[in-house]
Amino acid sequence: MTTSRSEADLLALDAAAVQAGLPKFTADELEALIRRGNVEYWDKHAPTLPDALYDQLVERLRRQRPDAALLQSMGPSPSSEPVLAADEAVLLPPGERFGAGVIHKRPMLSLDKCYSEADLHAWASKFTGEIVVMPKMDGLACSLRYDRKGKLVLAATRGSGTEGEDITANALEIKAIPATLTTSGELEIRGELYMKLSEFAHFKADFSNPRNLAAGSIKQKDRSKSRAAHLSFFPYDVIGPDFADEREKFALLKQLGFAEIDHEFVPREQLQAAYERFARARAGLDYEIDGVVYRASSVKEQARLGLTGHHPRYAIAYKFQGDSGHTGLLDVLWSVSRTGVITPVAILEPALLSGAMIGRASLHNLNIFEALGLSQECRVEVTRRGGVIPNVERVVEAGPHARPFTLPTHCPACGSPVERKKKREGEFLFCSQPKQCVQARLGELEHFAKAVDIQGFGPKVIAAAVDAGLLTTPADYYSLRAEDLAELERMGEKSAQNLIDQVESHRELPLAVFLQALGAPHLGKQNATLLAGEFLDLARIRKLTRDDLMAIKGIKDAIADAIVDGIAARSELIEALLRHGVRVLPGERAAPVAGGALLGKSFVFTGTLEGFTREQAQARVLALGGETPSGVSKTLSYLVVGAGKGAKSSKQTKAEQLIAAGAPLQVLSEAEFLALSGGVE
Repeated sequence: MTTSRSEADLLALDAAAVQAGLPKFTADELEALIRRGNVEYWDKHAPTLPDALYDQLVERLRRQRPDAALLQSMGPSPSSEPVLAADEAVLLPPGERFGAGVIHKRPMLSLDKCYSEADLHAWASKFTGEIVVMPKMDGLACSLRYDRKGKLVLAATRGSGTEGEDITANALEIKAIPATLTTSGELEIRGELYMKLSEFAHFKADFSNPRNLAAGSIKQKDRSKSRAAHLSFFPYDVIGPDFADEREKFALLKQLGFAEIDHEFVPREQLQAAYERFARARAGLDYEIDGVVYRASSVKEQARLGLTGHHPRYAIAYKFQGDSGHTGLLDVLWSVSRTGVITPVAILEPALLSGAMIGRASLHNLNIFEALGLSQECRVEVTRRGGVIPNVERVVEAGPHARPFTLPTHCPACGSPVERKKKREGEFLFCSQPKQCVQARLGELEHFAKAVDIQGFGPKVIAAAVDAGLLTTPADYYSLRAEDLAELERMGEKSAQNLIDQVESHRELPLAVFLQALGAPHLGKQNATLLAGEFLDLARIRKLTRDDLMAIKGIKDAIADAIVDGIAARSELIEALLRHGVRVLPGERAAPVAGGALLGKSFVFTGTLEGFTREQAQARVLALGGETPSGVSKTLSYLVVGAGKGAKSSKQTKAEQLIAAGAPLQVLSEAEFLALSGGVE
């Protein structure tokens, strides 16, 4: 199979184009892009593809061509210098072998990566004992060999993992690397070479980032141009003596006089908490990190788990999620929703993240806004979580005068006083007069038109109709006249009549659509469909109590309260819609499929499904007459556990407890579910 694009074309793609083409790349194209990324990162120290995008390329290749040789050989290009065995290299003076290839006595493998708590716990479930946690530094891995007399005789980069590059002459200039140790017996110390951010501040006008400068400095043959003396070193492993666990290794490294890398030993229930501590501390560190490294502490367990050709099974890197970058905060705007909620939004200097230009990001609620400590003209770190949602993570540099942003005291849309209230998601500001608030009114009108599917009423048309006094509430759609609409700017008679025809074709509304269009909290499509199928009649629904709603599977107390209160608060709107001729059609109970293979059975899905999405699986059950409740209960028929990797879910744990207590439900594998539901379609 050949690539549909030449390698030259692929080399010319920028990050945005690579991100956009990711779903369509062939395996050959993926290999070409990964080779490009390797050369840029390892050889040129000038990557154009963000780490998160490079990882996505690797993962897609791993799925499309799992036996690709490239997956086992990612790293720098082979050195053009002579290649020496480690024992041969130490026989030459450091100046004569500088830059030569050196074969490691024991491979320096890469780390496997994960991006979620579930995958982290799945990895940790394969061994016992405590786990050491440390930052994943954005530097250069290297090996230091000391002879029996404690003299540093060889320093080499990790390189390809099998073969590195001799850097002994420059390593001897680094204060954090002892030239001699007080020890007996040969030792190999492995760690990370890096440049402190405080040191990099002296050079940042001429270099893009600390890693690139560190890589160039340690490999610089011209001693007058080398900045190796400005580098630092953190050890994270020691090879030589017999150890019982990682605690003994770190104790020896401290005794030998090495600087200690930040680390902690944690039980497995604290794994995610440790990740979050490092993430929060990131802003105050004097070095760059891009994730957190976990390693089994027991050396016996490490030996049992062993190695693959690419990585040790006893260690993993939990990468910070999504592509991230630093940019300037230009302003904070306060957005008013259709329900009167006022949300802070960060306006940013545009930054390219995960292939898209990001210029704004929601700050979610007051708790998050206040915790960030934003100041005018500050610089912030922005991440696209999951590669999609922009999120302001932290302040990386305060504004010149550290002037904080203040909370508005009046609604930015209508000038009414604001109120501070608590919701389940946190604290928010609310417009005290949402019915009179123009912004809230526009949002309510847009939501109704979209829910009912009245075509043509986009934001501009609605805003113009509001300005002209034609629309105030959704009920006003049904009293519009073509001649009035035709007078709006850029609205001809034909366009106006098309809008009226759309309104007239939506005077009869299914009960579920009508309920969703009201815009009450927690009364979206799913819950509106539930209510319509259960209670069938609008008049009955308007009289529902909290207890009535909680009797429906999937609706809990807080949601029930919000729906009851929301419908009551919209009584005036409901009456107005009915007066304007809107007819609400009765709901219909979902009839079971006659003769369906799964008739009378209920299914809940948990874990990562490999053969189909969870929505596809649920649709299959419904099509065959079964039910798909939202949670595990003693009346459930089956819990289907996905075949993908991941820790045991709370749903599976609860199901096993119910089974032990005598419940008739069964736990099925993905393959068993397929067999039960008629096999692969």
